[in-house]
Amino acid sequence: MLNKGLRDQESIRIDNLLKKLMSLVCVPKFWNLEDLLLLENDLKDLGINIESLTEFSKEELIVHLQRLNFDWNQLELFADFLVAFSNESQFDFSPKAIAIYNYVQAESKTFSFGIFNKIAVARATNE
Repeated sequence: MLNKGLRDQESIRIDNLLKKLMSLVCVPKFWNLEDLLLLENDLKDLGINIESLTEFSKEELIVHLQRLNFDWNQLELFADFLVAFSNESQFDFSPKAIAIYNYVQAESKTFSFGIFNKIAVARATNE
């Protein structure tokens, strides 16, 4: 277990990394090798890459993110990244994003209309 100071530093590091990932996928573009390499480099800081994202089961991905001490907001933001990346690339991580949203909804014991709506949007784009 991390002490409070280390937990805060780790949380800030994860927040900054998630912001960077979101900035990469929020700009509509045609994904080429160079773009994927930039994304891979940032994902590496989370101990994953695009290949491992495709290979992880939904449960394995959630466990992996828990090991990295992601809080509820960070899990939600990572799921947002997965949905945005799925919309902009040839990869479809929407089912994994939905699993993360459902996990946050269930385990945080707080119902969020925002997450409920994100699940609906992710399901609609997945169909």
